[in-house]
Amino acid sequence: MVHEKKLVDQVSGWLSLFDDGSVNRAWTGPPEVEFMVKRVEPHDEYIDGVAVYDLIIDSKSDLIVRVYEPKGILNDDESKLPIVLHFHGGGFCISQYDWAMYYHVYTRLASTIRAIVVSVKLRLAPEHRLPAAIEDAYSALLWIRSLAQVLESVKPSHELARADFNRVFLIGDSSGGNLVHAVAARAGEEDLSPLRLAGAIPVHPGFVRSVRSESEKHKEFETPFLSLDMVDKFLALALPRGSTKDHPITCPMGEAAPPLSRMKLPPYMLAVAENDLIKDTEMEFFEAMKKAGKDIEVFFNKGVGHSFYLNKLAVDFDERTAKETDLLFEAIANFINKH
Repeated sequence: MVHEKKLVDQVSGWLSLFDDGSVNRAWTGPPEVEFMVKRVEPHDEYIDGVAVYDLIIDSKSDLIVRVYEPKGILNDDESKLPIVLHFHGGGFCISQYDWAMYYHVYTRLASTIRAIVVSVKLRLAPEHRLPAAIEDAYSALLWIRSLAQVLESVKPSHELARADFNRVFLIGDSSGGNLVHAVAARAGEEDLSPLRLAGAIPVHPGFVRSVRSESEKHKEFETPFLSLDMVDKFLALALPRGSTKDHPITCPMGEAAPPLSRMKLPPYMLAVAENDLIKDTEMEFFEAMKKAGKDIEVFFNKGVGHSFYLNKLAVDFDERTAKETDLLFEAIANFINKH
């Protein structure tokens, strides 16, 4: 007799969990925005000034990165470009490095900031609970270090030959922002030379705690990119079994986390949105970092919500979203240029 699997739970149109442990991540939301979660194929030719290619950096674990290379990168007369290592969001449970929503953001970042952007394919929960995504993110950083070590002694023809390994930046949105901090903290415990971690940019990081913050009580702040249902269910599926949202991965400013004052961290730029459901706990992290004497600045977008800049339809057709996206990119560029 064939067992018909039963639906155990769903998460806001993004994920369905069945009683046999299988997961369906097929988009079930409005069809007009489905294009944003479609895979974009890599392309060797320069489109809008950027070529995109995928590299398998660990065949055993099938760890893949996507590299966004701005045109002219191998010209001898061009100064070396910073590397921006990106960790995607999705509550550790959904999202992919090659989705259209990220493609549009990081091709723009590569071309306008003149940076090499490397985005990591992260293992997802609940099949791979944390710290799996942290291990993938850190492995990508070590891969960049291995390139720096090789390129120190060999005249390369590698695509990253024009990379400035002295200016490597971490950036991540939502749960990817949690990975930014986790990787930066771990990197501070090791000698990564000749690579230098020059800065960290958590954008709307998923920093929360067990007790609801005031901003989490604002139902009008809920969006398809973040709702209380998503926060609660994704983290229950992603955190190590038996953990609460006070876990150091999700609450690095909490009592259960290692003291920030003891960490060796690069300069931070924390991006916060005025209408973000979790902005209060993001600001708690900012204040904790300041109290610990860390180099951190905050950039504040007004009138927009969590991960607003990933919504290409809003960026294209809503004046406020477009303006605030421009301001966010300008702030990121300024931070990278001064470090």
